[in-house]
Amino acid sequence: MTTLEAGELNRLRKNSLGVGAITFMVISAAAPLTAVAGGTPLGMLMGNGAGFAGTYLIVTLLLLLFAVGYVAMSRHIGNAGAFYAYAARGLGGLAGGAVALIAILSYNAMQIGVMGLLGAATAGLFAGWGINLPWWVWSFIAIAIVAVLGYRQVDLSAKILTVLVLAEYVVVLILDLTILKTGGDSGLSAAPFSWSQITSGAPAIAILFCFAAFIGFEATTIYAEEARDPKVTIPRATYFSVILIGLFYMVTAWLMAVGAGVDKLVPSLQALQDPTTFLFGLSDRYAGTLLTHAMSILFVSSLFAGVLAFHNAVARYIYVAGREKLLPQTIGVTHSAHQSPHVASVIQSVLAAVVVGLFAVLGLDPVLALFSWLTNVATLGVIVMMAVASLAVVMYFRANPSNQENGLKTTILPALTFIAFAVIIYLIVINFGSLSGAGGFLGVFLPALVLIAAVVGLLLAGALRGRDPAAFERLGQPLKD
Repeated sequence: MTTLEAGELNRLRKNSLGVGAITFMVISAAAPLTAVAGGTPLGMLMGNGAGFAGTYLIVTLLLLLFAVGYVAMSRHIGNAGAFYAYAARGLGGLAGGAVALIAILSYNAMQIGVMGLLGAATAGLFAGWGINLPWWVWSFIAIAIVAVLGYRQVDLSAKILTVLVLAEYVVVLILDLTILKTGGDSGLSAAPFSWSQITSGAPAIAILFCFAAFIGFEATTIYAEEARDPKVTIPRATYFSVILIGLFYMVTAWLMAVGAGVDKLVPSLQALQDPTTFLFGLSDRYAGTLLTHAMSILFVSSLFAGVLAFHNAVARYIYVAGREKLLPQTIGVTHSAHQSPHVASVIQSVLAAVVVGLFAVLGLDPVLALFSWLTNVATLGVIVMMAVASLAVVMYFRANPSNQENGLKTTILPALTFIAFAVIIYLIVINFGSLSGAGGFLGVFLPALVLIAAVVGLLLAGALRGRDPAAFERLGQPLKD
């Protein structure tokens, strides 16, 4: 067993992740193949058709603007609590407590929701090979594997995720190049980037689907305590992640539209019983069945990479909340050898098993219920945290003028992105039923979970202020070496 120095006890494993490792960790959470095979066809069908590629461009630019203030603050707040730490240092401990619970809810909801789609996709894949098992069996197997990896050193997860993500990119890029070479259905066209296409149909819903596809990129700062030279590594990984994800989504969505034919795209999607088979149909048409089979397998591995990445993210939020006394301190400890947040990891694994088991017992659909309901809650929660982080950047640098870098980076752009996120939050709330398929009481209750989590976090922070004022004042502070 590795012997640790006294200063390293109860800390995450320092200097274990470089730019590449962190970039692949967060790209894994965004699950690129899942986004282009699942979210993109649905966004095209329910949103703005061929204009979805142009919408990806707009969302990529907005997230790059958000990243400017986000990484500026990362140079001063190196805490694995990320959004929570930003809120605590910029807006005060009460706001930090609220964001901590929103983060724990959101990343749990995303990870557990994707477990539903993973179980269903894996069941479908193995059924084609003559192995018929219920979806929840595969979800429980995935929970067990993720539990082992999350318990161990983070660089092991990073290595696995790097391989899986590279494979995802390769198969989709092969299809992209094939469509590009043949010219698609009716020749290459820039129409998907025209304003008339972008604003056609339901562009608000398209924007929401695009944002959902990016969820995970913002987790770069979660690994600040484990990064090598975090003041350099975290900004680079954040920008690389947004640019790589955005370009990949935008180009692939453009070529999907071109492959089907810009004018034929929506009718083609409407004719499918399951729109998520659209990408695989294009693969059959342009690249052949061998690539389609590989893509089907990698679709499952993409989902697995996503749940592993989100597991690591939520475990770190739970760990930091325990370490800083918002939650019981027994949660905020690291493993003596792996320096992983092992207690928080176990808690997340148990919670995932309980929720998956509940949906299985109730006979609820793993995709239309478990996946759709929970991932939309997660998307709302993450965008709320982005809005709070944008405001926190402005307030932090106003309160700490000695750290001021540039007014454009620390005030103007964060203020603009705060306004943009506020509008997007409004759009999600009023469209939540349409997006998630949750009607009636659930259509109101599910988005309200974000508000409930915020209130619980605020109460926990208030209780900490009463019993340990010094700990309350330290919320979100970077750890000292």
